[in-house]
Amino acid sequence: MIDAADDDGGLGLEEAYHRYAPGLRRLAFFLTGDREAADDLVQDAFVRVAPHLPALDPVAVGAYLRRAVVNLARTHLRRRGMERRLASVFLRDRNPADTAPSDAERAQDLWTCLLRLPMRQRSALVLRYYEDLGEAETASAMGCSRRAVNSLVSRGLRRLRAEMTQRVSSGAGRSTRSAADEAGR
Repeated sequence: MIDAADDDGGLGLEEAYHRYAPGLRRLAFFLTGDREAADDLVQDAFVRVAPHLPALDPVAVGAYLRRAVVNLARTHLRRRGMERRLASVFLRDRNPADTAPSDAERAQDLWTCLLRLPMRQRSALVLRYYEDLGEAETASAMGCSRRAVNSLVSRGLRRLRAEMTQRVSSGAGRSTRSAADEAGR
């Protein structure tokens, strides 16, 4: 059995798992759009980090795990080409209604557009706006500079707005302003 904390006061694997796994699952889900893949990525992150836990500063464990999840998600999506398949499935199945979209429909549109973004832009947006990380923390999790994070967020938001506007203008009876504003949130 694994102790909750090491003898030297470090964070044990069991304690780290209970503390960080729920948030990491949400992060992995937002990056992949797949709950099973998210669970697998979180498990893989803990497997990779476990041997290094005794040497890590307990304060840095969360950031270390977050970066591992982002890197694993990037590899997962690159290997499987999941971005294009998910986007095409969502777009093929959509049948726009003749009425104003509900909140659920706008959320689905936003989700579809988010999945169509390149992985680095999506990661930057999810880490900044969903995980509510600062620029430095996002840069650390992504393994890039703060300027790169700002650029990725800016380009990601611009692309989301453009895609939401395009989706709304092609849909019957939808309000361009409300859906485009949703993309900026």
